[in-house]
Amino acid sequence: MPAPSFRAAATRVRVPATSANLGPGFDAFGLALGLYDDVVVRIADSGLYVDIAGEGADTLARDERHLVVRSMRAAFDRLGGQPRGLEVVCANRIPHGRGLGSSSAAIVAGITAARAVTVGGTELMDQAAVLALASEIEGHPDNVAACVLGGFTIAWTDEGHEGHDAHAVTLAPSTQVVPIVFVPANPVLTEVARGLLPSTVPHADAAANVGRAALLVEAITRRPELLLPATEDRLHQDYRTPAMPESATLVATLRAQGVAAVISGAGPTVLALTDAGTADKLLAEADPSWAAHRLELDLEGAAVLPLAP
Repeated sequence: MPAPSFRAAATRVRVPATSANLGPGFDAFGLALGLYDDVVVRIADSGLYVDIAGEGADTLARDERHLVVRSMRAAFDRLGGQPRGLEVVCANRIPHGRGLGSSSAAIVAGITAARAVTVGGTELMDQAAVLALASEIEGHPDNVAACVLGGFTIAWTDEGHEGHDAHAVTLAPSTQVVPIVFVPANPVLTEVARGLLPSTVPHADAAANVGRAALLVEAITRRPELLLPATEDRLHQDYRTPAMPESATLVATLRAQGVAAVISGAGPTVLALTDAGTADKLLAEADPSWAAHRLELDLEGAAVLPLAP
C-alpha cells in the first residue's frame, strides 16, 4: 500500500453517547443518544498537540496515551501510514465512568477523524472496517456499534476468526420512545462492574433473558408499550448491585411505577425509556442528587461535520 496523503484543512467529528445492554441484551444491544463529544483534528508539520475542554479536562492525558490519539494511530496504521504531526482538540460532554459510552465515543471519534483527514480514507476503510477496529480496541462491540451506526443496534462477534470480527445491524427506534438518563455524581469503573459477574448463570435465567431480548427488539422499534416487560434482566444487573446500590434502588423504584428503567451499560447511570408525558413527570420529580436529562435519540451515529463558524 502506498503512503497515504492527508488533507490540509481541519476536520470536525461528532460522536454520540451510547447506552449498552438495555436490560436483557447483555453485550449485544446498544442505543445512540443525543449527547455528543466533538473532536477537531488538523494535520500539523510535526509533533502532537492535544487540548481538552469539558469532561476529563483535568484528568485525561494530553499525549500519545489519550484514547482519541491512540485510536487515530491505530486507524492510520490500517490506512497505510502516520501523518507528520497532529493537532487534536476535544470538546467532551459525555460523562466519564458513568455507563454512557465515553470510551467508545473517544475510540470511534479517533478512527472516524483519521479516516476523514486521509485522502481516500472512506474507500480505504469502510464502515464495517471502522466497526471492526473500534470493537478490537474497545474489546466488545455493543457501545461502539451504536456510536458508529446510530439508532438501536444489535452487535455480535464471530468466534474462531483471526482478529476481532465484529458485526452489527441498526434499527430505527420508535419515535414515541423518550430516553431519560439519571447520572450520579460518582463513577464506577467498568472493570469493577464486570468483575462482579459470575462465570456461569442458571439456565432458567439465560432462557428468560433470551425471550426478553427478542421482545425488546419489537418493543423499542414498534411497540413501546411492551418496554417494561421487555427490559427485564437476570444476567447482570442484580450481580452489579454491590458496586452501585443507589442505582439499583432507583431502577427498582422506577420499574415499580411502570417505567422501563435499566442500568446503562456497566452503570451507574440509570436509563429510563418512556414517553413524553412520563418523561416530563420524571424530570420534575427527580432527586436533585442525580443529574437528570431528557435526551433525543441519535439516528446518525458518528458524523463528519463542517467546522463551526
